[in-house]
Amino acid sequence: MDDSTSTTRPGGIVGVLAVAGIVASLMQTLVVPLIGELPRILHTDAANASWVITITLLVGAVAVPVIGRLGDLYGKRRMMLACSVPIIAGCVTCALADSVTQMIIGRGLQGMGMGMIPLGISALRDLLPSERVGPAIALMSSSMGIGGALGMPVAAAVAEYASWRVLFWGATALSVLVAGLIWLLVPATPARTTGRLDVVGALGLGIGLVCLLLGVSKGADWGWASGTTLGLFAVALVVFVVWGWWELRAGDPLVDLRVTARRPVLLTNVASIVVGFAMYAQALIVIQILQLPEATGYGLGQSMLAAGLWTAPSGLMMMVVSPLGARLSAARGPKVTLVTGSLVMALGYGSSMALLGTTWGLLIVTCLCSIGVGLAYGAMPALIMGAVPRSETAAANSFNSLMRSIGTSVSAAVIGVVLTQMTMRLGGHTLPSESGFRTGLLIGCGVALVAAAIASAIPARRADSPAEDAVTAEPATVS
Repeated sequence: MDDSTSTTRPGGIVGVLAVAGIVASLMQTLVVPLIGELPRILHTDAANASWVITITLLVGAVAVPVIGRLGDLYGKRRMMLACSVPIIAGCVTCALADSVTQMIIGRGLQGMGMGMIPLGISALRDLLPSERVGPAIALMSSSMGIGGALGMPVAAAVAEYASWRVLFWGATALSVLVAGLIWLLVPATPARTTGRLDVVGALGLGIGLVCLLLGVSKGADWGWASGTTLGLFAVALVVFVVWGWWELRAGDPLVDLRVTARRPVLLTNVASIVVGFAMYAQALIVIQILQLPEATGYGLGQSMLAAGLWTAPSGLMMMVVSPLGARLSAARGPKVTLVTGSLVMALGYGSSMALLGTTWGLLIVTCLCSIGVGLAYGAMPALIMGAVPRSETAAANSFNSLMRSIGTSVSAAVIGVVLTQMTMRLGGHTLPSESGFRTGLLIGCGVALVAAAIASAIPARRADSPAEDAVTAEPATVS
């Protein structure tokens, strides 16, 4: 631990990093209430406006693993401050935007700051006493859901009662505040490894991810069987094969695939993809049911602001459950917490079959799902850090965050296909049908059960603090 940590209260460090995580995750949902208005605001069509959301996903996916590796090489606090620069620049660019190109550039810059969350989680291992690490990781992990859930109603309220530019100026102020708090209150974290950035590996991973996620996110618009979509998937496959070959032979790989292939790490990452899918499915469905007109027979006719307020408590539930998840992980191990969280998510999805018809029912569904997500998200970093060397915690956590992002992208694509195939007509408009929503929720339930099954196969470890050094030389053999 760095000497400077002795003069800084652990609670202050955790608070600052949790706020940083909330603000970083808020950037992803900031423009959601504006989706319908973006073509008018930016004087463009809906297809071009959709890039305002897509670009943040793509840039974040490429930047997160690179920033994680840089955090291990040069210090996590330094890289968190570096992440705040493009976030602030992106917010200002969006606030001043008069065209879709400017807005896309600003949103891309915001995506570069997504690495702040896994960096913060990894820094906790360096900065806190071992007995404080577990609860702090759980809280920091839950900040991702809190920021996303609270961002919706706040953004909706601002968009409804003030200029949309106020959203981005407010985000600018929050980002500057977070950078200042990190500078003042978070001690320097020592570099945990030596070497250099694997530039070839970073470029290869970036190209592969852009092709994969672009195909997944735009496949429905371009056609899943179109030459563009299939070509992107083919390029992604070839690039990932070559990238894997390179990483296994590189002296300082961007991602140590030998460590990643250890059974605890591999299964946790696979579970992360599935949990990310399950988490995002209900978020896509519930907000639509809340806002669809009552004339459909299943829509609840809520305004944008009201729908955001109905979903906000689910984010708070993640904060409430995080210390409970930390206690469960300390007593039984993070594997049990991940299995429990996945099962609670499945329960939330299953309950939707009976609770779909009322706002209070959907509130219960979203809260149950969020409790499950909070437990699962708090357990995954603990599992990762318990199985990798201390010198690779930031890179390993960033790669795990990337797996969750892939899961949410695939979820958006799959649920989107279901809802576009199962439709009804109302007043000359084509809308997703009730059976389409129910099918999507049942898919979410099944995927959550798959996540529980994968998590149950993770090799059991004793209920150690994740701050302990993991095995550094030999793969884990506990089964």
